Amino acid sequence: MSVLAVDWSGRATGERRHLWTAEAHDGVLLRLEAGRTRDEVVDDLIARSHDAEGIVVGFDFSFSLPEWFLRERGYAGARDLWDAAATDGETWLRDCAPPFWGRPGRGRPDLPAHLRRTEAAVAVVGGVRPKSSFQVGGAGSVGTGSIRGFPALARLQDAGFAIWPFDAPAAPPVAVEIWPRTFTGPVVKSNAAARAAHLDLHLPHLDRAGRDAAVGSEDAFDAAISAVVMSRHEAALRALPALEEPGARTEGSVWSPATVATSAG
Repeated sequence: MSVLAVDWSGRATGERRHLWTAEAHDGVLLRLEAGRTRDEVVDDLIARSHDAEGIVVGFDFSFSLPEWFLRERGYAGARDLWDAAATDGETWLRDCAPPFWGRPGRGRPDLPAHLRRTEAAVAVVGGVRPKSSFQVGGAGSVGTGSIRGFPALARLQDAGFAIWPFDAPAAPPVAVEIWPRTFTGPVVKSNAAARAAHLDLHLPHLDRAGRDAAVGSEDAFDAAISAVVMSRHEAALRALPALEEPGARTEGSVWSPATVATSAG
């Protein structure tokens, strides 16, 4: 099965340099590359959706927003949110009106919840925890990538991909939400020497080109590690279960081997 991890980019410009795709099989990195736009990456995934052995792709952006926001906007589910982002997302980003925040003069507002249930439940790694997708500006903001990622999920779903856990149980072709920290652990990812040491310890057989790319870019590092770790759990990715947790079918769920094992009992 083809297992890919996409370190997504919500940048308005320069996305080709920062959007990295990694592919792995049986714990071995097969390719690691940048140079494509968001639309081009989705085009490539759709073209591969009929791969004989199946395809699973992990994206590192939020697949939804807190349930209260969907109710407030009248969205019946995540698909309504994705479709709304395709038409209104750039306005949300430009205006940065509450509940969105982070642009100059737009401080953090009081909200019913800043995080989805799945983000609040993710284990803290090295003192780092997921950030709110309502934050669309400032250091470490993830909201812009999510808002520009929602339409990609709609395109993939229309092309036959299951988007887990909204479409569940799910089998390939399928897209899952990932948080790379789950796979990298508490490494100081902003430090090239720390990235190199982590790769040498955990991926000692990585080829020279892949190692150089992952050492040279935090985005490439996240994609490479995520793809390799995901590929080691191919059996779990082939048969993703329906989740019973409150909000899972509305807010989504961050995939990890531990999450699926816990949900499956």
